[in-house]
Amino acid sequence: MKTLGKSHKLDNVCYDIRGPVMDEANAMIAKGEKILKLNIGNPAPFRFRAPETLIDQMTSQLTEVEGYSDSKGLITAREAIAAYDLTKGIEGVTPDDIYTGNGASELITMSMQALLDNGDEVLVPAPDYPLWTASVTLAGGTAVHYICDEKSDWYPDIEDMRSKITDKTKGIVIINPNNPTGSLYPKEILEQIAQLARENGLIIFSDEIYDRLLMDGRKHTSIASLCPDVFCVTFNGLSKSHMIAGFRCGWMSLSGDKTNVKGYIEGLNMLSSMRLCSNVPAQAVIPVALKSNPQLETLLAPGGRIYEQREYIVNRLNSIEGMSAVRPQAAFYIFPKIDAKRFNITNDEQFVLDFLKAKHILLVHGGGFHWETPDHFRIVYLPDLESLKTSMDALEDFLKTYKQN
Repeated sequence: MKTLGKSHKLDNVCYDIRGPVMDEANAMIAKGEKILKLNIGNPAPFRFRAPETLIDQMTSQLTEVEGYSDSKGLITAREAIAAYDLTKGIEGVTPDDIYTGNGASELITMSMQALLDNGDEVLVPAPDYPLWTASVTLAGGTAVHYICDEKSDWYPDIEDMRSKITDKTKGIVIINPNNPTGSLYPKEILEQIAQLARENGLIIFSDEIYDRLLMDGRKHTSIASLCPDVFCVTFNGLSKSHMIAGFRCGWMSLSGDKTNVKGYIEGLNMLSSMRLCSNVPAQAVIPVALKSNPQLETLLAPGGRIYEQREYIVNRLNSIEGMSAVRPQAAFYIFPKIDAKRFNITNDEQFVLDFLKAKHILLVHGGGFHWETPDHFRIVYLPDLESLKTSMDALEDFLKTYKQN
């Protein structure tokens, strides 16, 4: 286990997508200007409502969950999560293997703090959810980015992963379904990643927060179900699937061979105890939430709002001169490519800033997700269809004359 109490500077790490673009957006809002936000995966502002059953469950439980819970969480919540893991094919998970968190984000940071010493490395995808890189760096480690291949539906490049494993590598992070690309990894890719971990004695950290946000009849495979001999830490939660991002309700499950990770688990237990426990009222809704979610199924089916907005945004982006986009298979993100040469783009953050100033629409540049070339940005397609149409008309108009200085 790493030594606790170290202080590490986050150099060149972009977490929470802060910087000049957000500063400008906030300044514009402060002046009373209206901004269309396509930058954050928060369902609440876009009139998606939490299921009434969850609201009723939390309300009815409030007087019964007024104190701290066990540091890992309510036993009823952890039993429900263990049962859910079993439906995913992850065997052998007990309530003692589960940690609830104030969102999965808290647990991502905790998982790295318990693992890493200065100089340790973790393979992290590019593009990534930037908290992963930030958490590795904060813990004193080095995030080594492996490429996800746009030409192959944004699947991880296995050979690139293999080439970047060293004697300092401690783990592999996968984000499946993926943020920011919306990619869903097939079983064959996951099996190859599991084999890399097996061959090199690495921990797999699998971020599966979007595993219920699937379209086109696709099924999600949890990598932990494919490698019961490999130690895996699987992250999940209700923020996105149940439209309760503000409840801060996440968890992580430990599975596989624990023979060589006893010190690591001791570190997790220590860190879990230090923060006392996660949000107890939010934990109380987990058993009800994991039984079913018919509202989400409707939204993701043809004719449903998220499905139709996905269809619109893909087709519209691909109709704009100088733009292309791979169809997302899950979640509610798309990571389109812009012809950087055509528009003389050498700084993708500047491009997003220029667009914000001109059209009052907020995007996130690809570099915010550790994508090195200045030719991508992320769109959250949660706003209603009319807002998306407005934004795409504005983008097309903007690009007709745009050249970066």
